[in-house]
Amino acid sequence: MEQHYNLPQDLVGGQPAGEVYILRHTSPGPNHRTQITLHYNLFSFPLEGEKWVLHPVSALRVDAAQFLLLSTGNCLMSEKRAGPGGAFRSTMLFFTDAALAAFFHKYPELTPPGPAQPKAPAATFPVDDFLRNFVLSLNLLLEAGTALPPSLLQLKLEELLLYLARRYPQCLPTLRALAAETTESLEIRKVVEAHADQPITVEDLAFLCNVSVSTFKRRFGRLYGTTPNKWLVQRRLATAADLLRQGSLKASDVYYRVGYQNMSSFIQSFKQTYGVTPKKFQRQSLNV
Repeated sequence: MEQHYNLPQDLVGGQPAGEVYILRHTSPGPNHRTQITLHYNLFSFPLEGEKWVLHPVSALRVDAAQFLLLSTGNCLMSEKRAGPGGAFRSTMLFFTDAALAAFFHKYPELTPPGPAQPKAPAATFPVDDFLRNFVLSLNLLLEAGTALPPSLLQLKLEELLLYLARRYPQCLPTLRALAAETTESLEIRKVVEAHADQPITVEDLAFLCNVSVSTFKRRFGRLYGTTPNKWLVQRRLATAADLLRQGSLKASDVYYRVGYQNMSSFIQSFKQTYGVTPKKFQRQSLNV
């Protein structure tokens, strides 16, 4: 049975809170294929040995003469050949789409002209002297043994991206595609959060985001992990419950404030979620 890892979670010992991580990996030689779910994008710099990566639309081999860019998603990895020291070693730089979007926002001149390219899952690039020294600087930071501040981690990511933009400009469309997806997600989040408590439809929200309904639903699902209709109902009912607990408003005053257009549909939805009518819920909450 193939092993499965969530990265970088399984390397940092829990749910990561930062936008950028520098980590090292060592395995004692060739191993079987491993299932990997990447929750962050990844620059992987092999130091010793050889790795094979199978992505949904590509198969790549990478060794110490190359470095690897992987976008978030699922892939299969295996260390096929150990290095002279009998192991496979690599230094890894994990970064979120948001960190990448912040980079392009800071350096707008690096945004390639024209529409964003499709998100590319993987790419390899040759390692030169600068990049070898860059990886050495990452390892020296790790060897210091102290937690690295987020500002320094972001700075190291910027250093790498600025160099790649100059040395390998062909990688910019790939990187920009990752950032573009985050920009679109941020726009959806901004519109949805601003209008969640108003009597608005999914079609209206898609229009305000300037995308088709199908595109809006697909991006919304990636962002929130549910459908727009389910999320809106949960959000509106949670807001209604908070208002009812406060006691200053009656149920007849609350329903329109949280985006329902009639009292009967509000009562029906509320009872399905909380098991009682809004009026009874408020009475029980105030009597506690």
